[in-house]
Amino acid sequence: MAEMIIRKMELVDVEQVLEVERASFATPWTTDVFYQEIIDNAHAHYFVIEIDQKIVGYVGVWLVIDDAQITNIAIAPEYRGHRLGEKLFAFVMQMLNSVGVNRLSLEVRVSNIAAQKLYRKFGLVPGGIRKNYYTDNGEDAIVMWVNL
Repeated sequence: MAEMIIRKMELVDVEQVLEVERASFATPWTTDVFYQEIIDNAHAHYFVIEIDQKIVGYVGVWLVIDDAQITNIAIAPEYRGHRLGEKLFAFVMQMLNSVGVNRLSLEVRVSNIAAQKLYRKFGLVPGGIRKNYYTDNGEDAIVMWVNL
């Protein structure tokens, strides 16, 4: 059985995280954005999921007082379908509960039904629409949230 761990993202992880990012999103973040998030953003918390010491996914969350916002979550395409996203999301939810967060929100593409199903498993519900949110194709985003 492969060894799976979830841990805090470090600067040395950025190159592997970028591979997941580029394989997952039409408009991927850049190296500089990840460095800025890790080094300069005191509200940002990023975690990676590794299998046999290879980063196969990551999640980012901004934490401001008792409010949290998921910035990104992605699993490498070849590792999808094994509930790794669910494990990563559960890890973040546990962390948020442990530090007393009251509310979690995120945006998800209207077309991303799989992600919406995952978020619903954790109690998130639609709270509104952000029109033309995604710059690559103008797709709307559903804002989902949950009180913790």
